Amino acid sequence: MYPEEIKQIIEAGLKECTAIVEGDDGKHYTAMVISPAFSGKNRVQKQQLVYATLSSYLTAGTLHAISIKTFTPEEWHFHHG
Repeated sequence: MYPEEIKQIIEAGLKECTAIVEGDDGKHYTAMVISPAFSGKNRVQKQQLVYATLSSYLTAGTLHAISIKTFTPEEWHFHHG
């Protein structure tokens, strides 16, 4: 899979989110996902929302490994100004 494909899948599956996906070896990726849907949720709950958008790809082996970092828009602004 390509980073752009993963970005599109996450953004289609999680309303009002922005995903930034990086990875250049075709197997390992990092996704930074910003969404108001994360408000009031703990880290595990946020990651579960993102993994849910990718579960069929992970189960099928199309997507091998992805590290996910999640942010509310406020958290993203605070950390990345």
